Amino acid sequence: MADQLGTLLRRLRNRSGLTQEQLEARSGVSVRTIRRLENGRSSDHRLGTVNLLADALEAGPEDRQRLAATLARSKGEPDAGAAEPSDGTAAPDHEPAHEPVPGPESAPAAIPAQNSGPKPRPAPALSPVHDELITAATELAREIRRRWQREEEHRRVHDPFPLPVRWQDAPESLTDHSENIQRLPPGATPDRMDLSGDLGRVAEVYRRVLSGRLVVLGRAGSGKSILTIRFVLDQLEAREAHDRVPVIFSLGSWDPTAIALRDWLIDRLVRDHPHLTRRAPGGSTLAAALVDADLVLPVLDGFDELAEGLRSTALEVLNSTSLQLVLTSRRGEFAEAVQEAGAPLVWAAGLELTDLTLDDLAAYLPRTARPVPRGNGRSGAVWNPVLARLRAQEGGADTPLARVLSTPLMIVLARTMYSKAPDRNPAELLDAERFPDENSLEEHLLAGFVPTVYRRRVAERGATGRRERHRDPERAERWLGYLAHHLARLDRDQQDLAWWRIGDSLRLSTRLLSVVVSSALCVALAEWFVNLVNLPFPVSEALLLGGSLGAVAGLAFGCVHAILARFGTTAFEPAHVRLRLPGAGTGVGRRPVRTFVARFGTVLLGGFVMGVGCACALALQRRLFYGIPLANEVVIKGTLVNMLTLGLIFGAGAGLVFGIMAALEAPLDVASAATPAGLLASNRATVVRQVLVLMPMLTLAIAVGGHLITGLLDGVLGPLIWSAEDGLVFGAIGGLGGTCSYALSFTAWGRWLVLSRVWLPLTGKLPWDPVAFLDDAYRRGVLRRTGAVYQFRHIRLQHHLARSYREHQSRYAPARFGPGA
Repeated sequence: MADQLGTLLRRLRNRSGLTQEQLEARSGVSVRTIRRLENGRSSDHRLGTVNLLADALEAGPEDRQRLAATLARSKGEPDAGAAEPSDGTAAPDHEPAHEPVPGPESAPAAIPAQNSGPKPRPAPALSPVHDELITAATELAREIRRRWQREEEHRRVHDPFPLPVRWQDAPESLTDHSENIQRLPPGATPDRMDLSGDLGRVAEVYRRVLSGRLVVLGRAGSGKSILTIRFVLDQLEAREAHDRVPVIFSLGSWDPTAIALRDWLIDRLVRDHPHLTRRAPGGSTLAAALVDADLVLPVLDGFDELAEGLRSTALEVLNSTSLQLVLTSRRGEFAEAVQEAGAPLVWAAGLELTDLTLDDLAAYLPRTARPVPRGNGRSGAVWNPVLARLRAQEGGADTPLARVLSTPLMIVLARTMYSKAPDRNPAELLDAERFPDENSLEEHLLAGFVPTVYRRRVAERGATGRRERHRDPERAERWLGYLAHHLARLDRDQQDLAWWRIGDSLRLSTRLLSVVVSSALCVALAEWFVNLVNLPFPVSEALLLGGSLGAVAGLAFGCVHAILARFGTTAFEPAHVRLRLPGAGTGVGRRPVRTFVARFGTVLLGGFVMGVGCACALALQRRLFYGIPLANEVVIKGTLVNMLTLGLIFGAGAGLVFGIMAALEAPLDVASAATPAGLLASNRATVVRQVLVLMPMLTLAIAVGGHLITGLLDGVLGPLIWSAEDGLVFGAIGGLGGTCSYALSFTAWGRWLVLSRVWLPLTGKLPWDPVAFLDDAYRRGVLRRTGAVYQFRHIRLQHHLARSYREHQSRYAPARFGPGA
């Protein structure tokens, strides 16, 4: 029964549009008590507490009756009137957020109870919205837990044991007042907050922060990302059905001046979990419903990765919300944003990660190293001499090497380069002439990481006789450098390496040229194929007609693409739907009319341009083969009529077909697109299915639509001729050529195929199999997965590779650096 009471309270709160914090302010009941009630954890409910919540939620008589009925059943009483002792001796089950619960003279009216007559009606069943949201949240939690467990294992966090991540309280200037963090009323004395703990208890530490807002600060490579992963996994371990689901969001891709925080969170959820595009009963997507129902706990990783001019704005936006969240950042960047914004993150407590010590190094590094063979006169692990030298030196902890190896990132790089490489000796790091300062040591470790992991994997697989792809370290480093450089060429210095955006690294003129060429080839090949089957023209005439049709179609598709580029929509996003073919037993999706109209209007223009181009190609054919002059008045009039007629035929036919296809789309299932390769595979399957459906439908629509439209316009525009043979020929050319041109020019997978699988490999910037290369780089530890995208292991490694790539490019021109370059 406690669960039913909590469900009813949560439904009333969501209907009122209040967060738990806002309900606390209205009712005087603490967030902790509200959370316990909504989660069904409180077994001793007081009528006074529920009275306060009912008034704050402006519950109507029917809702109050349901609350009373549920409360009575939860206490095993025949009515709600006996729920509270008259002497008031029962201990309260809530902690007042402001003042103690008012006395009788100011108490809100009690929930009406039925003291006589029939017993209260049973509480209504849970609403479908609530059921579906709870199910969606549970599915999301399960997927996130599986994903981050795999990622933690891949990063070898536990090999041989987790590096100790410690922290201290953040400076008071970067956190809010204790009274605000504990959400106390004016004049109340705050308790001392105990935020001590270690990596294994970070979720427990977070639960001590009553406001639910925590800032984690630390220098580059100090372990913030590893801490967020452990926090998410620990939170999910203790999660109950109604609790928030912690989700890690890489904050560097957010532009607070262009997109609201809520919308950005929803976009990231949909990108990494496409099944959340399913519609909730209320009409919004499940992703939006989960965010609006306060069932998502944002873990915002990388505040420092925001563009410098956006950080203070982002902080102000976060301060304007009451979302519970966890935020990570480097201390310097966060401090600058706080100073510029004039306030820290409101209600937020703060932790600052501390450096590792020589004792930590002595306990960790020797256990990662291969034993040195005794035959060479040495014994023990390769790190022991280095550690002994550091301890023997006066102020060893302050030497450049000790300071460099005080962060988990640099320790991992050093371990990779020296612990298992028989030809490398870490003693070279003590060479003061070669490495006079921290920067030279860090650059050395960053520069040696990629060559080491590629040489080592080649040696390991070479011993087993297995064939190894991408084994050349120099070429692998060049390809990775190009990808890192590509991320710097986007709107801002991005960290998300999305397969559908790799082609954006090319100049806009190059991308437009690829659209023109691929579309021209598709239409020309379609015309030649139709002519080969049907033979309506001589071979030479068919070749010329196919070439001219292809050229005009390429220009038409290029123009449409250029228009989209003008409005900033050329970065085609991957489809978050699959094609639901008839016979699957799923019926027609929701809102079919609105979906059909939106898709019809979008495609109508492109089809019309294609029809106009086809009319121009026919005029050119008559000029070249029959000598009919283009400047003749009759020819001009006929061409204009053909432009209008064919434009309407192709536009209406394409719009109709794409509109119908939109009604066949359904969201991806939960198991789809959990990885970048999974999202790519699902998009490839979606595009192939679209092509198989579009070709016959578009052919039929053009053939039949041409007959209907010419029949309507006949007499208005003069005598129009559209035979059955004309319909089949034009329909087949439009169906084959138009469908393939659409697939290659206006889908994320098509652009990936043309640019990343053909164009970039031809120029040597990427290998011929980029998917295998990216997955291989992930397995080697150079990349990491974050939902549907890859990221470099660390932003410093990304910057190093990008800088190295630019230094080795003789044709690199800074003037071309930037969007559209």
